[in-house]
Amino acid sequence: MFSKADSQKIKREFWIEFAQVYPRKWMLYDTKIKDFSFKFYVDNKKAQVTLDIEPRDEQKRKIYFEKIESLKQILFDDFMKNAIFERHFHLETGKEISKIWVEKTGISVFNKNTWPEIFVFFNEKMDAFERFFEEYKDYIEDLELNV
Repeated sequence: MFSKADSQKIKREFWIEFAQVYPRKWMLYDTKIKDFSFKFYVDNKKAQVTLDIEPRDEQKRKIYFEKIESLKQILFDDFMKNAIFERHFHLETGKEISKIWVEKTGISVFNKNTWPEIFVFFNEKMDAFERFFEEYKDYIEDLELNV
């Protein structure tokens, strides 16, 4: 086990190295849609690239999720065949969001030997998510145009 300080140091090194290997500006929170963001996640068991849909307004969250869900086959066929959709995802805080993500298991942020594998996964999957979003953004963000 690592101390909290050691754990934070390793995680900081991980993100610095990832930024050096893939020096690009990711979209992440800059989707221009409030409470609609892409995220990287890694721990000692898995890595994930996620799209978190978090509006407090339940109806908005439902519409955004259903719009992406209506594009599910396109996402699978053209961008990410193994994306997971969950309309009612509960964070550790108890907050409910909608979430779409891809996951890679058998890796660890604490095992530097798996970092290259994580970096490739992050780059490929986030790039695919961003390309999908850019292509369908007008449809996704138009709340007046229902599915």
